[in-house]
Amino acid sequence: MVIIKTLIFAFLSTVGFSVLFTTPKDSIVKAGIVGSIGWGLYYISSLVLNNSIISTLIASISIGIVGELFAKYYKKPATVFIIPGIIPLVPGAGMYYTMLELVEKNYYAAVDKGTETFFLAAAISIGLIISTTLSTSIKRAKSKN
Repeated sequence: MVIIKTLIFAFLSTVGFSVLFTTPKDSIVKAGIVGSIGWGLYYISSLVLNNSIISTLIASISIGIVGELFAKYYKKPATVFIIPGIIPLVPGAGMYYTMLELVEKNYYAAVDKGTETFFLAAAISIGLIISTTLSTSIKRAKSKN
């Protein structure tokens, strides 16, 4: 039941940011699906692996791959699906708690939370780089044949 609720909220947050980013109207729901898929994989892998950084990496790779597939199928730029789709993974709470610890002068806690937040953001970036590189390599291999 919890996973269904989180998937719905991931879908709604992705749709909300799609509207904010002026995503084409026919792609808003599809971007929401990408965000839900990514969040679902994050949720399941974090339960199995008990590691939020690796789970974020797995989810961001999947968002990149699904976004590239949607882009090819629906003939839209991949960023239409990937940028809103990655929103549920963004460590906004981590950034907030890092700043809160700094304001409260809990420097060790701030460094701890800030480091975790940095690695989550890095996992998102690395995952998107991996999926984009993979997509580009496949496109080049197909064009040579």
